[in-house]
Amino acid sequence: MREDGKLDYLELPGGDLPTVKTFYGAAFGWTFVDYGPSYAAFNEGLDGGFDADAAEATKTPLPVLYAHDLEAMLAKVEAAGGVIVKPIFDFPGGRRFHFRDPAGNELAVWSET
Repeated sequence: MREDGKLDYLELPGGDLPTVKTFYGAAFGWTFVDYGPSYAAFNEGLDGGFDADAAEATKTPLPVLYAHDLEAMLAKVEAAGGVIVKPIFDFPGGRRFHFRDPAGNELAVWSET
């Protein structure tokens, strides 16, 4: 069961996606579900995915937290001193926003609705 504020997903830069998929498949036996030509999801102990969309992908790993109420969590993040870097937006599977913590790390929070 998903819980507010728990690490739920890890998004990694995809680079050359076919090469990345071949590497992780050969080295660790990972399998993937493709969501279009620039995104491949994995479920290998922790759900995650590689984003190879040069315009959208982060340049570092992106920890993704979960929230039942996305707007309420955004308000909590801001109240705690987080800086919203991408306001709430739709993506295949739900909605999310990105923020920077006080150390400068970028994280995201998502919800199914």
